[in-house]
Amino acid sequence: MAGVLRLGLTGGIGSGKSTVAAFLADLGAAVMDADAIARSVTAPGGPAIPLIRDTFGDEMITVEGALNRDRMRSLAFADASARKRLEAIIHPLVGQETWRQADAATAAGHRCLVFDVPLLVESAHWRARVDAVLVVDCTVPTQIQRVMARSQLDASAVQAIIAAQSPRLRRLQAADAVVFNDSMSLQVLRAEVDKLAARFGLSLTANPDRLHQA
Repeated sequence: MAGVLRLGLTGGIGSGKSTVAAFLADLGAAVMDADAIARSVTAPGGPAIPLIRDTFGDEMITVEGALNRDRMRSLAFADASARKRLEAIIHPLVGQETWRQADAATAAGHRCLVFDVPLLVESAHWRARVDAVLVVDCTVPTQIQRVMARSQLDASAVQAIIAAQSPRLRRLQAADAVVFNDSMSLQVLRAEVDKLAARFGLSLTANPDRLHQA
């Protein structure tokens, strides 16, 4: 991938990471979304389903044939070993698809590859595979407020998710660049991402319509 910038993008739940990824894509980056890929491999017919069934039993598979996320989430929070067994199934499959997409994006001429990986800092290998890390950051109260507003989770459930993720300070220490998205409007957030464009080899000219958007 000579001449291609590999940018790791991460942030805690509710930080606005997915919005920043969309803005980077709008600027011409190719985004590999680890969460989306994980959902695809655990969807009906996904390659992870037979392995999950063998490891955890039929009760972890919905009637449609997908991973039962609610049951698995409850089990994983209660049993760290269950989470590790699930990750041992899903992570290799996600990795294979991520790099397949990255190779396709490079072949298509993209010069900036964004790896949107929620657990990038926690991973033993991801930091070595990217050239720079962009962290989308906000305060914990903001995380809780945003996630509660968009989901059916209560504050304690959101706090449990945050506690299971990498500590905020650890993410910030791993960052080459930070977007502090705590009280920004979408317009201001987009402007902040635009400022980073040249640093990451991106340009507003990748999508001229952006120049005319409010």
